[in-house]
Amino acid sequence: MRLDPQKLRAYYADPPQDISLDDVDLGRIPSHVSIIMDGNGRWATARGLDRSRGHVAGVDSLREAVTTSVRLGLDVLSVYAFSTENWRRPQREVDLLMHLFATTLVKELPLFHQENVRLRFLGDIDALPDRTARVFHQGLDETADHTGMTFALAVNYGSRAEIARAARELARDVAAGRLAPDDVDEGAIGARLYTAGLPDPDLLIRTSGELRLSNYLLWQLAYTEFYVTDTLWPDFDRWEFLRAVAAFQGRSRRFGGVVGS
Repeated sequence: MRLDPQKLRAYYADPPQDISLDDVDLGRIPSHVSIIMDGNGRWATARGLDRSRGHVAGVDSLREAVTTSVRLGLDVLSVYAFSTENWRRPQREVDLLMHLFATTLVKELPLFHQENVRLRFLGDIDALPDRTARVFHQGLDETADHTGMTFALAVNYGSRAEIARAARELARDVAAGRLAPDDVDEGAIGARLYTAGLPDPDLLIRTSGELRLSNYLLWQLAYTEFYVTDTLWPDFDRWEFLRAVAAFQGRSRRFGGVVGS
């Protein structure tokens, strides 16, 4: 955790009435926060706009979430950007999202360099359109040596597909004699997931009030604390993020045990 109190205080100046930096314990900031970004389409529709305008507006919220995570000293921020099921959306919307992913990453690379953020992808990015995949690999290459926060973007990601992929890799290793069947344990599975090497999320934030996981990190969220807000993603800002952290700090995390055990 790399927290700069002076920058953090400046970042959280002029708080609203219901939340301020004093409401959180800076010594208990979650290490890994994951976000299901939801509500772009509804945000646009409520304003009489095309759904595409919601996705564009959501980019600003994502940029603020990255900056907020860096200021709070998170080790990992992961976000759900595009699922394997999202290919079923209208082609025009899918094309816009792929274009937006590529152009946004190019624009945000200076921020990643400035803040020492290391980029990582969860999902099969090589199955994306050529330009999008090429830009994503560029981002991986350019931030590979960064030592600050890891920003993990889930694109073309589905948790069931991820677990099936890990099972296939394990089956091949067993069949080839590289792994004994009795050595297939939780660690062996975890090492073959897209999140290998990352800590499981401490806190999952879902915007727009939906109460479902949408095939996201089913393995990794086993003991994650959930925070659901009715706020639509384009309206999610640093103060909403702080409310989520404050709520997280009010939880008692037992991991299947008993308080005080």
